[in-house]
Amino acid sequence: MDTKQLWKNCLMEIESGVSKANFSTWFKNTSILKEEMGIIYVGVPNEFVRDWLKNKYHKLITKTIADTYENMRAVEYTITKIEVSKEEVIESKKNEPYVNKELPLKDLYINLEDNLNPRYKFDSFIVGGFNELAYAASQAIIDSPGTKYNPFFVYGNTGLGKTHLIQAIGNSIKNKYPNKRVHYITLEKFATDFINSLQGNRANSFKEKYRKYDLLIIDDIQFIGKMEKIQEELFHTFNTFYESNKQIIFSSDKHPNYIPELADRLKSRFAQGMIVDVSEPEYESRLAILKVKLTEQGIDLEPEIIDYVASSIRGNIRELEGSLNSIVCQYRLKNKPLTLIDVKNILKNNIRPKKNVSIKEVVRTVGEYYQLDEASIYEKTRRKEIVKARQIVMYLLREDFNVSYPLIGSKLGGKDHTTVIHSYLKIQKDMRVDPQLMQELEQIRIMFR
Repeated sequence: MDTKQLWKNCLMEIESGVSKANFSTWFKNTSILKEEMGIIYVGVPNEFVRDWLKNKYHKLITKTIADTYENMRAVEYTITKIEVSKEEVIESKKNEPYVNKELPLKDLYINLEDNLNPRYKFDSFIVGGFNELAYAASQAIIDSPGTKYNPFFVYGNTGLGKTHLIQAIGNSIKNKYPNKRVHYITLEKFATDFINSLQGNRANSFKEKYRKYDLLIIDDIQFIGKMEKIQEELFHTFNTFYESNKQIIFSSDKHPNYIPELADRLKSRFAQGMIVDVSEPEYESRLAILKVKLTEQGIDLEPEIIDYVASSIRGNIRELEGSLNSIVCQYRLKNKPLTLIDVKNILKNNIRPKKNVSIKEVVRTVGEYYQLDEASIYEKTRRKEIVKARQIVMYLLREDFNVSYPLIGSKLGGKDHTTVIHSYLKIQKDMRVDPQLMQELEQIRIMFR
């Protein structure tokens, strides 16, 4: 069997079903190492790629290989170092697009006709549990604009990728349907245009300007609450779009029901389509975002460093990217690999202060999560589920709340501090090979917020 050709064929099939950014991040530098007794061994460059493929793409990989190789029984993933020749690196650099850094950002990025930023594409949009519903709805809209999920209302806190999502929809529709007219605008600019049109006796030209589009995207709609005249105009604009099967998209930092002084008739119109929220990214999504951004920057960091950043920066995507930019800046200034200590020093002011909780509260929370009696965590027992819960308590107390090893030991049944250190290191090690444990820790941490 020609494993190289088999994997090449499989990758071509896989590439058509995932975004360009995800394909580049997770499938680059992979290969089929061998086939034994129907088991296909896929070589991957590191443990992060292995865990991600196992958890997110295993079904897709298995099905794709099985469709091509009927004797396949199972797929296994093996970490292997893939050597890249100097010639390949040079060729890769040759193929990188050149961007004139001296051009002003306005000329580089914003299309003056539709206000869309061409950088906002789904190729660079990471999909995770925090935004997968919004992403799925956006793909349905692209397939059939104006008929599915109209209007589309996406909301969530700042820095979670809402603008990227809605502009990516605009760019996708513009590319897929060249004859459709697309326009992106913030509510502030929409309101300013409307007020200027009234003052200049140009109300009809305002209506004509905005109602000629096939897709209208209005960002930051949450500020409309006290603008009665703007609400009225938007209501009529919305009706025109809806009756003409034209798509309209809104973004907001809050659900329409919580926008102060929003007219009931607009709330009703928003509810006609689809209202979906985007939340803060979970650990796996933060990890994926970091991997993609590092790939874009052409920088390689040690897995433990990437893991530390993904675990420590638990806010929005903007905060995550800001922290990564600080690391990249130092990386380039030093012109040598960064250590974990270096990164901790760089990020010490970026990490949010931990909520002040008691040891008893941590024990109670972990016990509640694993459905264990709180008192059992203090007991001397070798029951697996209790030992695991106790070790997680020790890990969280040390990692998240900086409690000293001796104090943790004394509060958890008089354990020696070396036992606490062992527990901390064990959880730290297990996290690297057990994605399920990482998920559990993330869910427990959410309970403290």
